[in-house]
Amino acid sequence: MASSRALLKKRKKKRKRKIILALLCVLFLSSIAFASYEYMAGKRDALGIISGSSEDYEDTKENESQYKEEFKGVDNNDGKTNVLLLGVDQRDQETSRSDTIMIGQYAPEENSAKLVSLMRDTYVDIPGHGYNKLNAAFAIGGPELMRKTIKENFGIEVEYYSIVDFDGFEHIVNTVKPEGIEIDVEESMQHKDNAGTINLEPGTQKLNGDELLGYARYRGGASSDFGRVERQQKVIKRLKEELVSVSGALKAPRLLGTVQPYFDTNIGKGKMLGLMKDFLFNPVDEIETLRIPDEGTYWSERKEYPIGLVLAHDEAANREALQEFLNEE
Repeated sequence: MASSRALLKKRKKKRKRKIILALLCVLFLSSIAFASYEYMAGKRDALGIISGSSEDYEDTKENESQYKEEFKGVDNNDGKTNVLLLGVDQRDQETSRSDTIMIGQYAPEENSAKLVSLMRDTYVDIPGHGYNKLNAAFAIGGPELMRKTIKENFGIEVEYYSIVDFDGFEHIVNTVKPEGIEIDVEESMQHKDNAGTINLEPGTQKLNGDELLGYARYRGGASSDFGRVERQQKVIKRLKEELVSVSGALKAPRLLGTVQPYFDTNIGKGKMLGLMKDFLFNPVDEIETLRIPDEGTYWSERKEYPIGLVLAHDEAANREALQEFLNEE
């Protein structure tokens, strides 16, 4: 009798384990199905915006990285991923230069994320082309020449690149936070050019994708490009906060699909998904930031046409500052 009860109890435990295992499998497969559906839905919607009709989606090929073959950055497997982040505006007539130049570093094992903004007018030695503004490196030779320029002047090797069309930024914001992201606008911002119109009044308010892009790109006022760099870093921090929230994490697959048509990168899908998984499940409390040239190390100089006004800087001091910031343990 006792052995029968023990056998019955053992069978019940075994049946319970099978049920739990089956439920876990269903949950896992459902998660994959949900993520795949959201990714494809986001991509279909984005391509529909680009082509004018979502019916054209099936005939659209996967985006191929324009610069992948020529980019020579190599992952040194030190646990840190350095990405060259470049922002371009396909609506602007001057599309060959990148107005937004950053280095993003993510170290999952250290639970660390860092962001460096490199001022576009920084006067640097572009390998094979002499001294010029930093953003001229992209105009001359794309992300590979930008990589070489950063390594030559600052001793930092970037392993990957990501070029984001500003239209993609708008869709990121509208996907993560459709009702807008709350930002304290510091001053009245009024500007109109080929890229669009900026019309913002001071005060705390929710900005949609187009408005937040205008806030991040505005370079008027007394602070000029320096203020723009501060606002860009501020916006990225706010986006991080929204993305690592529960609602933001659920939107991550759709977000990847949404930005894919506006995104040129040599980061493979496997690497990207791995980084995103680490970032979402082990979020970084604070993104550390730096601006180059560093405070007190630069001055304005006017060079001969066509270079014009540049940010001359203490090259040794800024090289040391950037290396110390990104290489510290």
